[in-house]
Amino acid sequence: MALLTPYSKTPELNTATILLVENEEQFQGSLADALVQREKDINVNVRLARKLPLPVENGETRPRIDLVVFIVNLLSEQSLHAVENSLNHLGSDYYLGKVCFVVTSARCGAVSQERLLNVRTLAASHRCPVICAEHQTEDGVTMAAMRLLTILKVSAGLSPIPTTALYLSTLTRCTVPSDFDED
Repeated sequence: MALLTPYSKTPELNTATILLVENEEQFQGSLADALVQREKDINVNVRLARKLPLPVENGETRPRIDLVVFIVNLLSEQSLHAVENSLNHLGSDYYLGKVCFVVTSARCGAVSQERLLNVRTLAASHRCPVICAEHQTEDGVTMAAMRLLTILKVSAGLSPIPTTALYLSTLTRCTVPSDFDED
């Protein structure tokens, strides 16, 4: 079992690769389509996985992965457990701006605020941003794709303008109001 590392392969010119990891595959396909359709300036490769580690069989032909996105459905406890288990298969150099968490169903009344807090704590412990996405509407998927494309360009070194950490943090702030933000 080899750890996934971002610097083991040479980058391709004007190309960025994003890996979407989602255990239940409910949001992955629509987000992948939106990522490819929205970006016109660079070539975006989207890879899909249910969990890590990735199979070693096609490791030689796999492109360099510039951003790993873990998608967590807050309605599913299994979704969070799958992400926690997958994190062990990433090299530590990925946590330098190449991992992001996307949570879905954050506005659902049936979601326990504790589960959202668990995701935020997990992301904070790995120094990774969290994006809340509305996966049931086309506009929500488009907004999530636009935010991820900005992060992808920065993580791949393809951002045409210098993107400051402050600007990037505004893109990755979860907009769901919560009691624990006020503490």
